[in-house]
Amino acid sequence: MSDRPNAPVSTPSSGNVFADLDIPEPEELDLKAELVYRISTIIAERELTQVQAAETLGISHPKVSALLRGRLDGFSVERLLRFLTALGCDVEIAVKPKAAARGRMKVA
Repeated sequence: MSDRPNAPVSTPSSGNVFADLDIPEPEELDLKAELVYRISTIIAERELTQVQAAETLGISHPKVSALLRGRLDGFSVERLLRFLTALGCDVEIAVKPKAAARGRMKVA
């Protein structure tokens, strides 16, 4: 406890902000967020407009806008993986014994 009154309280992160906020299905949301980060990085590196990205991904311009704003509700992990392949990426899924007490998903 701090000697200062009204000192801010901090809690160490688990490494997954969604879990820290007690949001349902935090592992899936964390995975989706990482995939969207990769997608948005590729779009930015290629200097694609949202219209060009929409054509490449086979979705509407408003859906690209929602995706790049982090609105993940309408996007499954499978769909995000398809977007990465449409952008010319190879996607590999590795299944191996869990290293911790609970299995986890990650993008490498």
